[in-house]
Amino acid sequence: MWGDLSGYIWGRTDQEITVPVVNEREKQTCYGAVDYLERKLLLKAYERGNSENTIDYLQYLITESGDQRLLIFWDGATYHRSKEIQSFLDKFNQGLPPEQWKIHCVRFAPNCPQQNPIEDIWLQAKTWVRRFCALIPSFSHLKWMEEVVYSTHYL
Repeated sequence: MWGDLSGYIWGRTDQEITVPVVNEREKQTCYGAVDYLERKLLLKAYERGNSENTIDYLQYLITESGDQRLLIFWDGATYHRSKEIQSFLDKFNQGLPPEQWKIHCVRFAPNCPQQNPIEDIWLQAKTWVRRFCALIPSFSHLKWMEEVVYSTHYL
C-alpha cells in the first residue's frame, strides 16, 4: 500500500495518541510464475486478486507456454479454488484424465510461504521498495520501478 510506510506525530509521552489511518487504496496485485525451463519470471499486474483475473492470468500462461503442459503450484487463496476457476480448468482440460491435463494445479500447504519459490522474488521487490521508498515521488513511479526490478530479475 502506498503511503503507509512512515509518518510523524507529536504529543505528550504520557498519553496514548490515536492515529486514524486513511488508506487511499493505491495498491497493485501482481500475479507471478516462475518458468524454470526458460529461466524467466512471468509477471502480470492487476488491480486485485479474484477469479476473473486469475483466469486471465492462466490464459496468459497458456499463451506464453505454447504447447507445453502446465504444472502450477499455488497457495490456497479462495479465488484459486472458486467455481469459476474449476469450471475454466474443467473446460480447458476437456475431460482428460489427470495425467493428461494441459493445466494441473497443486495447492501448497496452508500458511506455508516457504514452499512457494515466488515468495523469494516478492521479498526481493519489497526489500527494494523499503530501501528506496523515500526517493520515489508517487505510486505510479513506484509501479514503474517495480516493473523494472522484476523485468531484470534473473533466475
